[in-house]
Amino acid sequence: MQAGAHPFVDRHAGAEHGGHHGTWGTQALWEQLSPILPGLSIEVVDRLPSTNAALVDRLREASRGARDSHGRGLRADDLRPTLLVAIDQTHGRGRLGRNWQSSAGASLTFSLSLALERADWSGLSLAVGVALAEALDPSGLRIGLKWPNDLWLRQPGEGTGRKLGGILIEAIGLGDHRIAVIGIGLNVQPVHLAEMAASLSEIEPQLTPPAALTRLMPSLASALARFEREGFAGFEAAYAQRDLLLGGQVVTTDAACPRGEAIGVDADGALRVRDPAGTVHRILSGEVSVRPAPAAEPRG
Repeated sequence: MQAGAHPFVDRHAGAEHGGHHGTWGTQALWEQLSPILPGLSIEVVDRLPSTNAALVDRLREASRGARDSHGRGLRADDLRPTLLVAIDQTHGRGRLGRNWQSSAGASLTFSLSLALERADWSGLSLAVGVALAEALDPSGLRIGLKWPNDLWLRQPGEGTGRKLGGILIEAIGLGDHRIAVIGIGLNVQPVHLAEMAASLSEIEPQLTPPAALTRLMPSLASALARFEREGFAGFEAAYAQRDLLLGGQVVTTDAACPRGEAIGVDADGALRVRDPAGTVHRILSGEVSVRPAPAAEPRG
């Protein structure tokens, strides 16, 4: 870390809030994460439209600055990992442009920007999902993963369960580097939404967003380091153990395979679906939406 750089920053609207360091444990978290993420900066802010959008905007501005007429090139700070937490995220984004609704005090919303030198990012969202699920549910009994980027809470009698959180990954080019902006949204306490959503409080009633962040970030940081070395192949077996679609009937927006049986994921993270004729199709993240097929109605 460069001399004079600040490892953590609080930005809040009013003095009555005080600092967030104590509540969020940013100093202790930084000390734990910095050996894995050298140069890490942690920021906790009261309110943002979107943590992903904020980091993407910064990176694009850095990219423009590196190309400007002065030709200053990239600065070391442009490439440093940044963890940005919003206590209240007002316009969160999900996959395929969907909105992600959250609630201050009940939700954990944050993004991590990190330069990844690995050329092949296939399956990155699945690896991130594995890291989060293992940190929050080591037993593997309660949190499952729904391809390609959702965490669901398993509940007896509810089929696949209910959505607990989501992952959004964006890639930004910065000089010769490619930066991953990894956005996470999790319901920690009950969130009032139009559709029934799950929360981590159903597993651990007293859990708070700061405590959830402290628990999952070391797992996420270590998983990203492993992904650099091994790609998704290093997470394939762990993902299969939590794969909510595996063995179930699904419907897709892929014209070549509108419905079929999900039979797992490949080593590159592609979903495999066997159509009624027995042909296996590979469905890639970002191209389709996949939802469990509705159960057949009983015949009278």
